[in-house]
Amino acid sequence: MVPLPHQAPLLERLRALPGPVWVLAAGQLINKFGAFVLFFLVLYLTRLGYSPAQAGIAAGAYGLGSFVAMFVGGHAADRFGRRSTIVASMVSSAVCMVALSQAEGLVTLTVLAGLAGLAAEMYRPAASALLGDLTPAGDRITAFAVYRTAINAGIAAGPAVAGLLAEKSFLWIFLGDAATSLGFGLVAFIALPRGRPAPGAASSAGGLVAAARSDRELQRVLVGMFLALFALFQIATTLPLHVESLGYSTATYGLLLSLNGFLVATMEIPATSFIVRLPTRIAIGLGFLLIGVAMAGVGIATTIPLLAAMVAIATIGEILAMPAAGAFVADLAPDHVRGRYQGALGAAAAAGVAVAPAVGGTLYGWHLVEILSRSASQTERAKVAFLAKEIVPSKTTQDNAYDKASAFIASNQSAADLEAAAAADPSIELETSQMFTTNDFTINPVGD
Repeated sequence: MVPLPHQAPLLERLRALPGPVWVLAAGQLINKFGAFVLFFLVLYLTRLGYSPAQAGIAAGAYGLGSFVAMFVGGHAADRFGRRSTIVASMVSSAVCMVALSQAEGLVTLTVLAGLAGLAAEMYRPAASALLGDLTPAGDRITAFAVYRTAINAGIAAGPAVAGLLAEKSFLWIFLGDAATSLGFGLVAFIALPRGRPAPGAASSAGGLVAAARSDRELQRVLVGMFLALFALFQIATTLPLHVESLGYSTATYGLLLSLNGFLVATMEIPATSFIVRLPTRIAIGLGFLLIGVAMAGVGIATTIPLLAAMVAIATIGEILAMPAAGAFVADLAPDHVRGRYQGALGAAAAAGVAVAPAVGGTLYGWHLVEILSRSASQTERAKVAFLAKEIVPSKTTQDNAYDKASAFIASNQSAADLEAAAAADPSIELETSQMFTTNDFTINPVGD
């Protein structure tokens, strides 16, 4: 009996992948290795003298451009072909990176950052659609796992090199990013097939919207992807806050991040031997469930082994769900809108990542204090949950408080003045203290 493609041994399934799949993975390794600007944009802008808030605006523009790129890239992949979209994305990305390195003024920097995000990420729906074009349904999970492994390997190695380049000059960050983008574009132009979809793509500009309205399967996977990425990205947002609140060092957080990257890079391809034996919906659902359970567990984990276990479980969920989701959407999509289906999946993921910091950070400030069960009557019982929210004053509030305190101290120089002020204002409480010392000098109690 000849095994089905998805039942074949791992090495056999890897050998069966078409050559362009490996070309695409190699190009992604080059491209993501050189994705320097994404990680160093905020630092670059603060070195130019902009505040963290202003740098955050420009970084947010990059993220917005990346989100829009999912729709633009998906439509372009279906309309003009996969290879053409990838090449156009990489060439325009190189141009934007060089222009961004020479830009001056916050408005110009922000606009160019948005364009850089759009250009740099526009290839993604085309690349995913091309994977679907090149591989039959039974081999797509393996193909997407190989593709994702190349991405993660590039991302894991690139920032260290970028850090060394930044020590010389930030210009090298932008030039390096541009060079690797052009390298991927050249590889795509020479070695990838055109990947033009089935006839009818040009006449179906609204194909995605129409299909999504009637495709319940697509709707469910998009909602699930949004929620899963929102939860998973807490690894980069609220997890460091939680680790710090427990008294652990930033090095501990770095090790937890490295654990995630190491597991994805080393386990995702071998794990396909298990994933391909599951119904695709089960693989996606189980992966999403593990991500949610693990990230909820992070909130009650207080030791390093428990934190590491939660990160590992979330990573296993990522390994299960992400290649299966890409393959599932490729199977689901009509040929003429496959690029747009992949763009929609990428947009759902990007939206989850985009809202994760703000919403996660806000929720992190709320803590369950206690739940009381009270009898409202003989037949009713009410349970009340009390939430305490950490209130962090703004800089304006802190400055106003400092000014008022300074004015109060300046107008009350003696113990008698302080006692009179306290008598006139019940909100003022006086405490007697012995001599205390600041960093610079010793202060005696007032009146001594």
